[in-house]
Amino acid sequence: MEWSCPSFKKLHTTLCAGDVEDQLELEEKTRLINQVLELQHTLEDLSARVDAVKEENLKLKSENQVLGQYIENLMSASSVFQTTDTKSKRK
Repeated sequence: MEWSCPSFKKLHTTLCAGDVEDQLELEEKTRLINQVLELQHTLEDLSARVDAVKEENLKLKSENQVLGQYIENLMSASSVFQTTDTKSKRK
């Protein structure tokens, strides 16, 4: 569009520059919002993974306790692992 009056041309150029700045600002805000949303999703995923690992860790600790008790019971029931009093056998 051609402007006949120089002051209108200057105003139009200023408004167009303002539109470009507004558009760039809007694009930057949109990019930042998308980045924040992506980081929120990543944080949610990581939190879920941490919770799953904690749950698995508790399960494994419990299983280890059961196995440890089982091994202790086997060792106490077996004569191979019984402590011997060597002094009383010599006398």
